[in-house]
Amino acid sequence: MKKIKFAYPVAVLIIMAISLAGFNQPKDLSAPSYKQLYQDRLGQLQSSILKSLEIIKKSDPRNPEKNQQILKSIHSSRLQLKSCDFWLRYLDPIAYRKINGPLPVEWENEVFEKFEAPYKREGAGLILAENKLGEESLQKTDLIALLDSALASIPSFLTDSMIAEVNNPANFYFANRLFLLNLTAIYTTGFECPDSAQIIVELKHLLNETAKIYNTFNQSNPKYSISQNYLTLYTGLIGFVEHQTNEFSNFDHYIFIKDYVNPLFGFNQLAIQKNNFRSKNYNDYSLNNKALSIFKKKLYTAQDIKGIFRPVENDSLLDEIRGLGKLLFYDPLLSGNNRRSCASCHIPQQYFTDTSRLTALQFDARNSLARNTPTLVNAVHHHLMMLDGKHHTLLNQFRDVISKPNEMNSVPDELMKKIMSCKSYKTKLKSLAKYTSVKKPTLEHLASAIILYYSQFSYTDAPFDQSINAAANISTDAIKGFNLFMGKAQCATCHFPPQFNGIKPPYISSEFEVIGVPADSNFTGLSQDSGRYTVHPVSEMLHAFRTGNLRNTSHTAPFMHNGSLSTLEQVIEFYDAGGGVGKGLPVKNQTLESDSLHLSVTEKKQLIHFLRSLDEKIQPGDPPKELPLSSVKALNKRKVGGEY
Repeated sequence: MKKIKFAYPVAVLIIMAISLAGFNQPKDLSAPSYKQLYQDRLGQLQSSILKSLEIIKKSDPRNPEKNQQILKSIHSSRLQLKSCDFWLRYLDPIAYRKINGPLPVEWENEVFEKFEAPYKREGAGLILAENKLGEESLQKTDLIALLDSALASIPSFLTDSMIAEVNNPANFYFANRLFLLNLTAIYTTGFECPDSAQIIVELKHLLNETAKIYNTFNQSNPKYSISQNYLTLYTGLIGFVEHQTNEFSNFDHYIFIKDYVNPLFGFNQLAIQKNNFRSKNYNDYSLNNKALSIFKKKLYTAQDIKGIFRPVENDSLLDEIRGLGKLLFYDPLLSGNNRRSCASCHIPQQYFTDTSRLTALQFDARNSLARNTPTLVNAVHHHLMMLDGKHHTLLNQFRDVISKPNEMNSVPDELMKKIMSCKSYKTKLKSLAKYTSVKKPTLEHLASAIILYYSQFSYTDAPFDQSINAAANISTDAIKGFNLFMGKAQCATCHFPPQFNGIKPPYISSEFEVIGVPADSNFTGLSQDSGRYTVHPVSEMLHAFRTGNLRNTSHTAPFMHNGSLSTLEQVIEFYDAGGGVGKGLPVKNQTLESDSLHLSVTEKKQLIHFLRSLDEKIQPGDPPKELPLSSVKALNKRKVGGEY
């Protein structure tokens, strides 16, 4: 078994020594079984929500005193939910949305559904009920409906088939994995807790209640019991959090994750490997059982980077395919006029984007495209491609760009004829096609080679990753910036660790947000780009865009879908002001909080220090010195990388 390195502060060692006894008690024959604990806690949650409903039905929630009484009751129910959260999120996240849904409506596709049209998922339950209490148009019937939906969802967790899933030891470890991922990305950020004063209170309750789950699981499943190393560190985690204040803005997310949650994740992964557990739950669809750190680029898989070359395992052969992909990436033969290449817009030396323009030139070399060129670095870590999520795969994205009249304006059949007119391309493609299911070279072979080429630059660790993995140090300002990012600045409620994009645990869906992007840096109006609405025309998606990856922001300006903000300072000012609404723009469906964050000058600088720690050292090398010769002499005038 591999060892995971982590360091304990001295104070924590003392806490662990005192607290560990709680995990070492002899088996209590009168204690409930693991199954009974699950059923008891769900029954308590049910009773708590019923009590909240009774208070609402007997009260006028518009009366300030009664409103506070209802709020207190909902907070009590939320604490009871936290005692069950370990199981419920994992077993049935759709039903969970009815108990604790963060949004009234969600349309995001999940990875196993992404070839289907999005469908409407309505949320209900405690978060939305608490939010309703703060609305001027509050109606008692709305509160009752939200909690009725929560109650109606609980029985689905108590069916015989669900109890059988709970009793499966493999599901304990997979549920625990999701629990640890959520400790990193969800539970401490305010993503699903409307009252920031309750975030750490709920976290402390959650951790202690989960410790009891661990103890009961071990007593009921001695063959699959959690390792002592895990329990020791988890006790230290509880001690660390208990010694944090309940002030959300002061919570030390960095130490919480680095010294405790991330190593715990490694121990849990080793247990999954040791027991050879296999999951059938779609929550585990994308996750990699071999990743021993949350902050490793192969934690989850979002895109197939090999495409038609998937059968190829030999490293030298894969390098050969990447080499071909690089040549093709720089070759303007892929365009309709032989003057434009992939590298025209996605310049490898500029982190595979173009930092010289707000948006790239169109095929006509005169007008500009409507949207900023997204970096291809870390594109493989998105489930949906393009800023509007139009494409499910990198291959589909390639096909679209190649054939689009205002981008590459190429006809696939003609493109293949030009490529095959080059002897070296023809020889190489025929040789490599032998390893695929289609022996005759096709556009898919070209696309797969290109994707394999640029995707290799998406697996580099940033200094922040290295620091979390105890392999390097980052500055104090960067650490403070991370804590702001996860806390007061509210960045992590949309940009989730570890990729800091819109994919939250269990990393099976891409999120879209409406933030009110301006048409220009002077905020003269709202950008008229409809965003996701053009792909999926529902009101919630108007002006919604896929949440971007925040890695390498030092190298990928300008920002926003239209390049309207040119510096990180401008971006932070925009968010600090409350997005488009905060800047006075008319955005009826903005999902970003419109209140000011009240960040100080120092805090804004610290946020930038953190973002700089996410910069990765990408070394794409020099462009090819020359391109393959064609039997068509006119094609040999083309330039490496294209002309524009």
